[in-house]
Amino acid sequence: MMVFGFAFLSFTFGIYSTSSKLQKVADLSQEKVDFSGEVEIAKEPEITGRNQKIIVLERGEAARKFLVNSPIYPEFHYGDKIRLDCVLEIPKSFSPAPDNENTFDYKMYLAKDGIFYICQKPKIEFVSAGGSGIYKAILNIKNKFEESIEKFTPSPESGLLIGLLLGGDDKLSKEVQNNFSQTGMTHIVAVSGYNVTIVAEYLMILGIFLGLWRRQAFWFAVVGIGLFVFMTGFPSSAVRAGIMGTLLLWAMKNGRLANSQNAIIFSAAVMLLINPLLLKWDIGFQLSFLATMGIIFLYPFLEKRLVLKNKTFGIWEILLLTLSAQSFVLPIIIYNFGRLSIISPLANILVLPIIPATMLLGFVSSFLGIFSNFLGTIFAWLAYLPLRYEVEIINYLAHLPLASVEIKHFSWIAVLFWYIILGGALVYLRKKQKCPTEK
Repeated sequence: MMVFGFAFLSFTFGIYSTSSKLQKVADLSQEKVDFSGEVEIAKEPEITGRNQKIIVLERGEAARKFLVNSPIYPEFHYGDKIRLDCVLEIPKSFSPAPDNENTFDYKMYLAKDGIFYICQKPKIEFVSAGGSGIYKAILNIKNKFEESIEKFTPSPESGLLIGLLLGGDDKLSKEVQNNFSQTGMTHIVAVSGYNVTIVAEYLMILGIFLGLWRRQAFWFAVVGIGLFVFMTGFPSSAVRAGIMGTLLLWAMKNGRLANSQNAIIFSAAVMLLINPLLLKWDIGFQLSFLATMGIIFLYPFLEKRLVLKNKTFGIWEILLLTLSAQSFVLPIIIYNFGRLSIISPLANILVLPIIPATMLLGFVSSFLGIFSNFLGTIFAWLAYLPLRYEVEIINYLAHLPLASVEIKHFSWIAVLFWYIILGGALVYLRKKQKCPTEK
């Protein structure tokens, strides 16, 4: 009864909240508006190539959020106050890939975060530095890590290490970014549940090494995940990864991977309760949730039949984890981007086994590099070797014939059909698993 009540209230609130947000978007004026005034930078700017994306908050009663695209210099930071003169324009939809019939609703993608306008032709004048508290302090630590990595590690390896430790592929060149996308390896340079789980594993080992009991070490790791998410700048993708990674770690540590469906669904429901627009207009939410669902629902069947019978240095485990996640996210990827990575399973097998060691060596080198050039240089060389291997493997695989194929005209009906078949297969596997017990 309590579950039904929670579901009913959540559904009702979701309808009301979604309707309210959509109405707010519908009421926006389509005309361009001149803006001039003082604003505050609401989050750390995102550097992309030679530009920086800045989210600013209007001061005063209106308190509107704008997205500003400006050159990389001069640099701005979270909390800075600036004078802004620009033309406010509602974001326009665009196609995410050439010849892709599906358009990306950029207006709703930004609206889910409370951003309704883009500042065109901005003229920016610095007013004063600002920002304080824990968030600002953690961003400063993040920036010091980035500076240390870029000081001791050359590009593109430095960009990969920053992605592994702090999330994001903006430090990689467009060509390398495309290679990661072609091989289905973009997830390792995002703040994904995989990265978070690796961090938690190391923190658990550290906790046990420090003399904590296993349960205490687990909570030590959970706190560490929270700090890690803060350190990445607290983006929504990191929050999702933190929640999903923690739940997945809890399930695996307790040997209850197959029984953690309710926890995953509940966490997604809570996130949608807070912001229901994520469900349709946040591809990152869709991919992270579905990938986790694939591991939770499909992988246990494959593990029982293949992994436990084939101990081949974890290769089967990596392959089947990849296939479990990919089978749940492929329709969304193809529908939105019109491309399927054929080489992804092989790329994951060749790269994922050394990612934990890479992250550990990279963290040690960047941390020591903040205090000592000598120690930073030594450990940077150790971290450089696996980083170089990973970059070379991904670049090589991306240029193989048919590494990825373009798929046109993949409609939402095809997406629905895919999940109906997948759901039917899971129901069949579950019934088949129960049959021997029932007899």
